[in-house]
Amino acid sequence: MIFRRLVPAVLVLPLLATPLLAHEPGTGANGGVRVDAGHYHAELVADGTPAVALYLSDGSDKPVPAEGFKANAILVVDGKAQRFPLAPTGGNRLAGTAPVAVPKGVKGAVQLTAPDGSTAQAKY
Repeated sequence: MIFRRLVPAVLVLPLLATPLLAHEPGTGANGGVRVDAGHYHAELVADGTPAVALYLSDGSDKPVPAEGFKANAILVVDGKAQRFPLAPTGGNRLAGTAPVAVPKGVKGAVQLTAPDGSTAQAKY
């Protein structure tokens, strides 16, 4: 009888803990919005100009070298999707230039490809 009560509890507990493993969006070290992107954190920095930067870090918020990464940004500005590439520029930073000025707090996504070919998506 105890076994029947214990089994459902054991099966449900891991499901309750899973959301705790993901980080909520927050402000990153460079003042942008930091979200999870697979095994990485991706901080998007947009300041109202066409210049956009993406900073990579690991689960412990330690910088991850951007060399070898590729990224494509798809950001919605004034109701229109703006697509453009982001490339490594040194350190843990990828950068690119949008066709239009990108406001702070923009919504959209960045598709990230790691040097090993694995992919992840960061949603803003």
